[in-house]
Amino acid sequence: MEGSPAPTEDCCVKVAVHIRPLLGDERLLGCKDCVTVVSGKPQVQIGTHSFTFDHVYGSTGSPPSAMFEECVAPLVDGLFQGYNATVLAYGQTGSGKTYTMGTSFKDGCQTGLIPQVMNTLFSKIETMKHQTEFQLQVSFIEILKEEVRDLLDPASGNKSETSNGHVGKVNVPGKPPIQIRETSNGVITLAGSTEVNVRTLKEMAGYLEQGSLNRATGSTNMNNQSSRSHAIFTITLEQMRKLNPAFPGDNNLSDMTEEYLCAKLHLVDLAGSERAKRTGSDGLRFKEGVHINRGLLALGNVISALGDEKKRKEGVHVPYRDSKLTRLLQVQCTF
Repeated sequence: MEGSPAPTEDCCVKVAVHIRPLLGDERLLGCKDCVTVVSGKPQVQIGTHSFTFDHVYGSTGSPPSAMFEECVAPLVDGLFQGYNATVLAYGQTGSGKTYTMGTSFKDGCQTGLIPQVMNTLFSKIETMKHQTEFQLQVSFIEILKEEVRDLLDPASGNKSETSNGHVGKVNVPGKPPIQIRETSNGVITLAGSTEVNVRTLKEMAGYLEQGSLNRATGSTNMNNQSSRSHAIFTITLEQMRKLNPAFPGDNNLSDMTEEYLCAKLHLVDLAGSERAKRTGSDGLRFKEGVHINRGLLALGNVISALGDEKKRKEGVHVPYRDSKLTRLLQVQCTF
């Protein structure tokens, strides 16, 4: 999902499907592809049902390498124009969301959309730094069982609890929980979360890796390393542009005006939708699955309400407050 592009775009939301190849274990079990890509169309068939998207990648569709340039690069360009945007990776557990987004980033691996975003971001800043002053901040949080956790907090990976043989994180004693708050002008903020300034690509990659290692994961029957939380990596770009003098030919620097722009890019790796019967989850894992599905349902309801142009014009209620995920993304999901 993409949101809030430049106004020249026809639609604020675009949906692409990425068909991952069969894994080695799946081939050994005799599994076969069940998805067919319709030639010449962004459409797939599963049995007798057809589904149309804005883009189809993988299998016999467009190459996955084109995903960034076609879907995400325009949003990075829009960031420099002051437009907020959100990229969501949604799908069943084990479908390759974390791999596609790049939130399993470690040891400098460049796989995924987020590393490509970082490379493009710093490349554009390098070409524009003589005309514009830039400041970058990043934050990395996860929503686990409807609790917001700071993945950049050094203490976030030090505490653990065990329930039915599964390991999870607990809040550090004495540290207040992160609260979602709304300012008087409608801006959603996270009170208590870490937002760090970054100057180089290496610094930003380091924070992505740090947060990725602190993220909650667990084993299920469908995924040996299943993400148990919704992870949101947020890049905030502030820029101060020097504008040309009001009168052509006037080179007096004191007469030049400045333009301030600030925009956010949310890169969201959602936890996978799952059925307890297939994942074999119980105890803590079962409770996590309930929260995961509840959050995904709330997100689907928000997107459905926003996608119905007739209802939107009628001022239909959009249920942002049904989950912390939709509450956090409220500004980015408002068209």
